[in-house]
Amino acid sequence: MNTKSISRALLKEAGIGIALIILIIFFGISHEKFISINNISNILTQISINTIIAAGMTFVILLGGIDLSVGSVLALCAVVSAKILTLEGLSDFSAISLAIIASIVCGTACGTITGSICEKWRIHSFIVTLGMLNIARGAALQISDARTIFGFPMSFNSFGATNIFHIPVIFIVAIIVVVIGSITLNRTIFGRMIYAIGNNEESVRLSGHNPVSYKIIAFAICGAATGLAAIMYMLRLNIANPILGTGFELNAIAAVVIGGTSLFGGKGSMLGTFLGACIMGVLSNGLLLMGLGDFTRQIITGVVIILAVILDTYRSRIEKQLADT
Repeated sequence: MNTKSISRALLKEAGIGIALIILIIFFGISHEKFISINNISNILTQISINTIIAAGMTFVILLGGIDLSVGSVLALCAVVSAKILTLEGLSDFSAISLAIIASIVCGTACGTITGSICEKWRIHSFIVTLGMLNIARGAALQISDARTIFGFPMSFNSFGATNIFHIPVIFIVAIIVVVIGSITLNRTIFGRMIYAIGNNEESVRLSGHNPVSYKIIAFAICGAATGLAAIMYMLRLNIANPILGTGFELNAIAAVVIGGTSLFGGKGSMLGTFLGACIMGVLSNGLLLMGLGDFTRQIITGVVIILAVILDTYRSRIEKQLADT
């Protein structure tokens, strides 16, 4: 990204940050419990899973793609790792280590398969990931026999409940993922290529680079992030269920779009995605404290998502007109 692009990105993120601060002030005034330590810790826990998934989704959307399968892939990764955690004869350390590796590998494999199919047969990711959504969900139900899996090692369960200075360890993991993702996008050749492909794939191809490999890797990263999110979700609930993750794909996409990443590709940032996830978490928690039911909260969240997409569309048109002039 050049200096102008970075400046525009910072201004955009500043706007998102201001919106987040306004929401926090509004809900803080509206309900006294909103700014309590316990509730803040609860919000941080709630946004952690979505932040990790959205971080991976950012790579895909920057390319102009989309991944609708992350919710189902999360369930599959959770079930696979839960099976390992409940195996007899393994020490706690071995079981936990193998479960984490298996979850991330499973998610990476799903993402790699999705990306490879998209590129080999030139099928839009919307269709392919819709198919993967059903495949992963069916596999999760088959492996688990459609049952909830529990009885994880005590050390695994206790780690998920750990707080460091009232900050959930799950949230700390999410922050580390965001930092790594940001460095990858802004400080590596791979990241620069992701932006370049999202802006003009043909130019990248003519420059001698192969966009196919970068796009497959982006989907693999999204899958790996989903696999990690599955472990974090299990740490939070201490169970694995084949119907976990329903609707998570929409939450992740919403966080990315609200964070300023363009659905057309080529524009966005990891910090914006994190702020978008924070806005969704604060909005959901604040509306809940105000006594609004699930249906009303879904309606309001949906309206916010639509407004974010409309703003993104107008912003893209204005930038295109300015570029033409």
